[in-house]
Amino acid sequence: MSELLAKNIMTKKVITINKNASVEKLSELLLKNKISGVPVVDDDGKLVGVATEGDLIVKDSDLHFPRYFKLLDSIIYLESLNKFKSNLKKYLGTKVEDIMTAKVITVRENTLVSEVANIMIRNNVNRVPVLNSKGDLAGIITRADIVKSMV
Repeated sequence: MSELLAKNIMTKKVITINKNASVEKLSELLLKNKISGVPVVDDDGKLVGVATEGDLIVKDSDLHFPRYFKLLDSIIYLESLNKFKSNLKKYLGTKVEDIMTAKVITVRENTLVSEVANIMIRNNVNRVPVLNSKGDLAGIITRADIVKSMV
């Protein structure tokens, strides 16, 4: 029996997001579809990156929850709550291309599933976009897809 190829186990209907979409739209997309990451495409549908929940973790030092202390059932903020709200609004308007991982690890449709699994392990990634012979996005393989293929 021959070994499975990427094209045999990949999800063909790939959920993507445009690089110009906002971080807020990315958050909504991930939550709505109960996924942890998506390929990022340009206006022509070409793969330009991957955006994940990890990319959404705030790296901006200006965006932290205001520190506070409690005094006799009252909360006293040490920093401005309004500044936090303003910075959060600004962050949510940030473009996906500003937070995505641009160096994307991909595989081809004819890559052996065992090699896909090794690539994921070596590079510590949870998903790998699959490209067709023209270099266009054809599908995506997640770690769950690898596990399913083993059963």
